[in-house]
Amino acid sequence: MAPKVLVLGGGIGGVEAAFALCHKCFNVELISDRDYLYIYPISIWIPTHEYNWEDVTLPLEEVARVNGFKFTKGKVERISVAEKRVYLEDGTVKEYDYLVIALGGSKVKHKGSEHFLSICGHPEESLKLRERIDQLIKQGGGVIAAGFGGNPKDPSGVRGGPAFEFVFNLDCYFKKLGVRDKFQLHFFAPMPKPGIRLGEKNAEKAYKMLDKLGIKRHFGKKIKEFKPDGVLFEDDTFLKTDLTMFIPATNGHPVFQRSDLPLNEAGFIKIEPTCAVEGTDETVWAIGDSAALEGPKWKAKQGHLAEVMARIVARNLENKVKGDPKREDYIHHLHILCLMDMGPCWMSGALVLRDDKKAIMMPLPFIGHSLKKLWGWYYKASKLKKVPRIPGFDAP
Repeated sequence: MAPKVLVLGGGIGGVEAAFALCHKCFNVELISDRDYLYIYPISIWIPTHEYNWEDVTLPLEEVARVNGFKFTKGKVERISVAEKRVYLEDGTVKEYDYLVIALGGSKVKHKGSEHFLSICGHPEESLKLRERIDQLIKQGGGVIAAGFGGNPKDPSGVRGGPAFEFVFNLDCYFKKLGVRDKFQLHFFAPMPKPGIRLGEKNAEKAYKMLDKLGIKRHFGKKIKEFKPDGVLFEDDTFLKTDLTMFIPATNGHPVFQRSDLPLNEAGFIKIEPTCAVEGTDETVWAIGDSAALEGPKWKAKQGHLAEVMARIVARNLENKVKGDPKREDYIHHLHILCLMDMGPCWMSGALVLRDDKKAIMMPLPFIGHSLKKLWGWYYKASKLKKVPRIPGFDAP
């Protein structure tokens, strides 16, 4: 009988892990508190009406049926490595032979967090952003600020790219409607050079684009508090807004604190280069935002890395079961790769690549926006096996 593998988390990494493990002939069950996969990289278009909810979601029951794994909707309460059990909030207890943790992380807490909406938060917030933007248009304009934060305890969990994409697309959307002159757009971040992990020259290019579009910058000021009408910085300056979109950095998931897992200072799970959780004899594995990453200072947690780690786990676990000592590690796969969308105006975008040897931002005028939409279509179609998987064309 095939070993039972539990996969916790129905995001990009968890679904890829379930997919890859099924192809290695394991008995796979995926547990998620959502019954859908939310495709965050293309959710940036919900606030501007370019995409709707159904365009950025996939029913997990259908994904499971097509790919040959079992899906269970449930919320994890705690994990017991010692017992080889996962406890769900409804009282259900799941036993496993092997466990893959892909629950993601939690958000760094900020005072007044109820006063902002996030494009990388709960999926429903994208719809609330669209509603608030629509209201401001009807009211005749306003002030909108977009920003992202950091985590000094573990800087790898920063989500800066979607904040840039959000404000670029908003500028384009307002121009399309002929109301750009009715809005002030601002971009803020507590670090002096936000996006520097993309490479200094690449970050400077993004700043120049903000300036070119008339989007005012507020860099290097730590956030003291979010208020109903704006952002209060540590130096007591105040950015007055009608709408604030903010992406907090990530911390470890609260479930990890209630479990017998080895954690780093930020609450992420400590793993070996093979993605096996330290001290578990390769019975427990962690990937994506759940894991504490080693590597260069510029490393970042992205969807494509979560997918790479998922496939590594499947290959390593297969070798373990076969008694083959060969193992693969994730560290030599570390790089930053993203297709930064700048909106349907001129169909533009930029391909950003960063590794130990190079930092490139390649402009994609006229085709960049369409390429990202093509990726979104491919991602959904390939997960439902409507088109073949293309190596290297996974999460951006």
